[in-house]
Amino acid sequence: MGNGQWQLRLAPRERGVHLVTDEILSHLDVPVGANGVLHVFLQHTSAALTLNENATPAVRRDFERWFARAVPDGAEYFEHRLEGDDDMAAHLKASLMGASVTLPVVDGRVALGTWQGIYLCEFRHAGGARHVVATLLPAQR
Repeated sequence: MGNGQWQLRLAPRERGVHLVTDEILSHLDVPVGANGVLHVFLQHTSAALTLNENATPAVRRDFERWFARAVPDGAEYFEHRLEGDDDMAAHLKASLMGASVTLPVVDGRVALGTWQGIYLCEFRHAGGARHVVATLLPAQR
């Protein structure tokens, strides 16, 4: 896309919460010395992006277990089941988590905290590749 905007394709993943920080940032060509905000938007309604602790995989497993209990697949009260038992549950989970993260950029680098990472929350059993638009908004002087 150019001019501070990139379209990315994330590799397909199984259901779960996956650390994708390096995969996303490796596709970006942020200018040296740039300052501003990076907005990362997921173009899907059955997956989500979030920022959280990246030091231990137990956090990602706990996310998955909590969501499985809070919003179960195939609940009898779901009417929307066009693509299977995980369909409506995936949409609800995605709405709860959100489709984007916004990160500060300082001197050409994303300024994540020591223990922070970007997660792709894949709520479908077979969600496939996921598409992301990343936009760098320069700081105003």
